[in-house]
Amino acid sequence: MKRKHLLVVAPHPDDEILGAGGTMAKYAKNGIGVSVLTIAGHRPPLYTEEVYQQTVREAKAAHRIIGVERSIFLDLPATTLGGMKTHELNGLIARAVQEVRPTIVLLPYPDRHVDHRVIFDSTLVATRPVNQGVEIEIVAAYETLSETHWNAPHIEPNFTPNWVCDITQTVELKLEALSCFQSQIPPFPGARSVEALKALAMFRGTQAGFAFGEGFHLIRMRD
Repeated sequence: MKRKHLLVVAPHPDDEILGAGGTMAKYAKNGIGVSVLTIAGHRPPLYTEEVYQQTVREAKAAHRIIGVERSIFLDLPATTLGGMKTHELNGLIARAVQEVRPTIVLLPYPDRHVDHRVIFDSTLVATRPVNQGVEIEIVAAYETLSETHWNAPHIEPNFTPNWVCDITQTVELKLEALSCFQSQIPPFPGARSVEALKALAMFRGTQAGFAFGEGFHLIRMRD
């Protein structure tokens, strides 16, 4: 029987921890393989290369805490993905999916950040249930503190989870991993602060009857 494998598609370093860090740690503890595909980051022309390399180091440190087996970085510049040819971005993500051969794929919800929307579309293409894609049992979208919650209500889609993963046993690992991103995470009451993330985890957990949780929107699931 094929070993289950989780692939988390992150637009930028830290999105994977914000949206699914507790679930990643839980799955890793239970023997499920975990990989992260990071598409873009704080690179020139908007940022210096030194800033980007710092975020990559922070991401790798966070991944070690979580138990990630494989970290893939495509090294594309943030906020420029909308200018790429669609088939090129689709192909980059599809190749990574083919290499990892996941059974579960978590992708960003299409929210305020243009990169999140573009990557959502391309990942859905790359995970279609054809050819190798039939091995994928679950495709679901995660929320990202700040961007996901800044959509315009009733004008744009709002994140409403229909699957909550119990991360009560791994929430502290999630928070420890987030703390690795010293260049990205603001102090409280910043929208992406450690305290805000813990509050969201408590809210999502109590919505489903346990202490801490991560919410996802199921896109496709097969048994």
